[in-house]
Amino acid sequence: MSDTQRDKQLNIETTGNQYGFPQMAHYHRYEPTPYEGLDILGDIYPLDNRSFVDIGCGKGRVPIYMYDRFRIPAVGIDMKEQYIEEAKQNKAAYLRKHPAKKHTVEFVYNYAQAYDILPTQDVFFFFNPFSVQIFMKFMANLFDSYAQHPRVMTIILYYPSHDYIEYMAQTPFTFVKEIRIQTLYKHNEHERFLIYEM
Repeated sequence: MSDTQRDKQLNIETTGNQYGFPQMAHYHRYEPTPYEGLDILGDIYPLDNRSFVDIGCGKGRVPIYMYDRFRIPAVGIDMKEQYIEEAKQNKAAYLRKHPAKKHTVEFVYNYAQAYDILPTQDVFFFFNPFSVQIFMKFMANLFDSYAQHPRVMTIILYYPSHDYIEYMAQTPFTFVKEIRIQTLYKHNEHERFLIYEM
């Protein structure tokens, strides 16, 4: 089933052309995570009873998917206001077809490094939204949150850059799993999830 068909099932629109993006050295162009990859991730690393945050959420596909599949609180953060507006529209359309019984999905217009991490949030998802320098600033906030509210934390990197991988090796996080998306991308070594826990 195509991503467009999966969007239709959820009653959202996250495929199609992306908006023009300003030439900024530290921020990368939005591209949605393929549903097939999310299915594989969810099968191998279920997120029941967790609290999910997508950093650089674009139009909201991943948080809505995670809420729909696991019924967990999910938040999407993006620095592009137009994406957040579309994500909120997608949330409203999703809820019209799939009324929420517990928890919900929220979308926040903000820079990742300025986001106030909630003490309940414990899973953080990145699809290369920005440079490793910005990633390190976010992680500094994450460590502060952990110091104030210790809990099991998970970082999920999709299509990870070498800079992110090298940085994670220097943190207290432990690498626990690699999940490759072989059905879609047999010859692309970057099409994978890397999962870290602390």
